[in-house]
Amino acid sequence: MTHEPLKTIKTEDHARALAAFIAESPSMFHAVAALRTRLDAAGFSYLPESAAWEVRTGGSYYTVRNDSSLIAWHVGSDLAPDAPYHFQLTAAHADSPSFKVKAEPELDGPGESLRLNVEAYGGMIDYTWFDRPLGLAGRVLVRTGARIESRLLSIRRPVALIPSLAIHMNREVNKGFAPDRHVDLCPLISTGALKRGAFSALIVKELGVDSGEILAHDLFLVNLQEPLVWGAAPEPEFISAPHLDDLMCAYAALEGFLAGPSERTVSVYCCFDNEEVGSNTKQGAMSTLLSDTLARVNGALGRSAEDLRRAIASSMLVSCDNAHAVHPNHPEVADEGARPHLNGGIVIKEAANQHYCTDAFSRAVFAAICDKAGVPYQSFANRSDMAGGSTLGNLSNIQVSMHAVDVGCPQLAMHASYETAGAGDVALAVRALAAFYATDLKIEGADAASLA
Repeated sequence: MTHEPLKTIKTEDHARALAAFIAESPSMFHAVAALRTRLDAAGFSYLPESAAWEVRTGGSYYTVRNDSSLIAWHVGSDLAPDAPYHFQLTAAHADSPSFKVKAEPELDGPGESLRLNVEAYGGMIDYTWFDRPLGLAGRVLVRTGARIESRLLSIRRPVALIPSLAIHMNREVNKGFAPDRHVDLCPLISTGALKRGAFSALIVKELGVDSGEILAHDLFLVNLQEPLVWGAAPEPEFISAPHLDDLMCAYAALEGFLAGPSERTVSVYCCFDNEEVGSNTKQGAMSTLLSDTLARVNGALGRSAEDLRRAIASSMLVSCDNAHAVHPNHPEVADEGARPHLNGGIVIKEAANQHYCTDAFSRAVFAAICDKAGVPYQSFANRSDMAGGSTLGNLSNIQVSMHAVDVGCPQLAMHASYETAGAGDVALAVRALAAFYATDLKIEGADAASLA
């Protein structure tokens, strides 16, 4: 593995590198393509799921499912052929709440106007999508002779907008507004210059193919506002961008993974799709992707099924998905004893209902790793009278059960079309996750663990 040493990268540089990564990743398909580019540059070898795998000690590899989920791993060079081993994993996700264009994409409007037919993907804050010029991104399936091929599409110019209803026609709007997604959230694409069929014609032109070659698409609305590292202080305090949840963790975990994992373990990096809609898809955290990959790595190393079970029992997963920072205008909605703030470091998340996978054992191990590395960390818990969200750690554990802890970077406006986090937290998260990967972790059931 070859990567720039962590100590040579400045705090602000990490924030700007995250902004660049987000700009490359307007959809989950583009995010995985961006991850592949970075892994290729670091010397990783691509192993398609449909091919036979050859995995060697000291080697670095990755595989992809559906072009929207990715798992990479490095086999430590000091891994003894017959000695017990284990996995150290992080998992983030590449998808974000947005509006997905339906297979029949066009709706007529009053007069000769034309609108897009969309439906919600995930639980976004709807009002943040109004009155913003919007682009499109995702993948398109194209017929080329006897083949069907997937093409990435990113339209980075304004082609649609969801207009608000004027306050004169809804005088009570500032007292509360719950948009009807079937009525209020249809993007306008033309007032009459474009007719039915214009959406397909737009895709055809962008991809440079014939109209009869477009078979299907997974396309999403994109907020075109560029990521910004900003603030009034001499050193920028904030980063604002679309998709901070969860590309911030996807970036930080990858940087930690590439910074130099232990050569006595198998280090694994996961970036899943479909977390925002429950993870129960063929490429989600609840799919067989992780269990299939670990089993195949184990087999390619010449290990037995018994070796795999022993390895998983000694392994640990850090589930990385952003956390809620205390809101400066609404501190009352945060738990009094667990109020993470921007630029305070990575957050350990815990919930009695087990929607987060953290327990006392996994919390103690991760906290000890951070303490040893001198990296700050914070805590999050929901108010006891509020239902919280969930993430991918407990779902992936349904397929591959191991010790696991939920962490994330603190942020504001989660699931808005434009979110905000601390610029300094990017580097702090990278340091924490790099420390996890660099640790040679020895787990003894749920009784003890040693850090080397």
